[in-house]
Amino acid sequence: MNPSVAVVILNWNGKAFLQQFLPGILLSEYNNLQIIVGDNASTDDSVAFLEAQFPSVKIIQNTLNYGFAGGYNKVLEQVDADYFILLNSDVEVTPNWIKPVIDLMESDPEIAAAQPKIKWQLNKNQFEYAGAAGGYLDIYGYPFCRGRLFNVYEFDNGQYNETKEVFWASGAAFFIKSKCWKEVGGLDADLFAHMEEIDLCWRLKNLNYKILYCPDAEVYHVGGGTLQTENPFKTYLNFRNNLIIMQKNLPAGDAVIRITLRMWIDFIAWWHFLLTGKPKFTLAVSKAHFHFVKSIFKTAKKRKEFQKPYAKHIGVYNKSIVWAFFIKKIKYFSKLT
Repeated sequence: MNPSVAVVILNWNGKAFLQQFLPGILLSEYNNLQIIVGDNASTDDSVAFLEAQFPSVKIIQNTLNYGFAGGYNKVLEQVDADYFILLNSDVEVTPNWIKPVIDLMESDPEIAAAQPKIKWQLNKNQFEYAGAAGGYLDIYGYPFCRGRLFNVYEFDNGQYNETKEVFWASGAAFFIKSKCWKEVGGLDADLFAHMEEIDLCWRLKNLNYKILYCPDAEVYHVGGGTLQTENPFKTYLNFRNNLIIMQKNLPAGDAVIRITLRMWIDFIAWWHFLLTGKPKFTLAVSKAHFHFVKSIFKTAKKRKEFQKPYAKHIGVYNKSIVWAFFIKKIKYFSKLT
């Protein structure tokens, strides 16, 4: 018997995506599977639609919109399975997208989380923004992916067809052993959305667990289905949350140095937004820094007793990805040195 797996889709006013992609998820080739939709207090008719059209799907309803992080925490408290798969509602799956990843994770007790290959649903030969072929962090804690550097998305020519240990797995299709989820307490609800999976993976890595990329399974992500890329609130969350997760997970002295440097890099982005006529994004960066500083003592209480030295983590690029991309004009992961 295969380990039990729960595919959990967090929904917020996503009826159209559920209608489009849920039928394919129900055809997944795995024989010990439950499909669950956790609803984050939708105001459309998502729940009524599910009850009428997909009676085999279990629905767990949250009373409020707790965001991605808090919403999943609330829902997964009520789910019993060996593995959880956190799946975005705007993801199209292939029939055999589950078993290769589970088999990989079963092969090593130190593997806590993993992701499949994630490509763009609108062009299935191209990698997608949120995850691609596995996530990395640069020397200043800036996240990026194999197959996607900033706004350059590689075509899949088999260049990332090897199993690889990475720094973080994408929340768009996030596989995790339920015991590991419980061990670290799930996602940090204070992050609300964006980079919460990086924080979770970082906490797991500080406990010497591994995060893997599995190329033998792939899914297709629409991207920006809930919060569009060109959105000041998304910019705010990304800048704020990146600083928070660095404070939580870096060794103390290292955190002071890297966060200070990172805030100066953010200041360059602040000027860029201002000079390119995007005052709302400039304000978003300012608010992100203000709220990071405001919450610094609260965040400090979340730090664990041990933080592994940053350079010892697999998946760290010990240079600046911003410098490599914008100054050295390196556009592909394979060209990074």
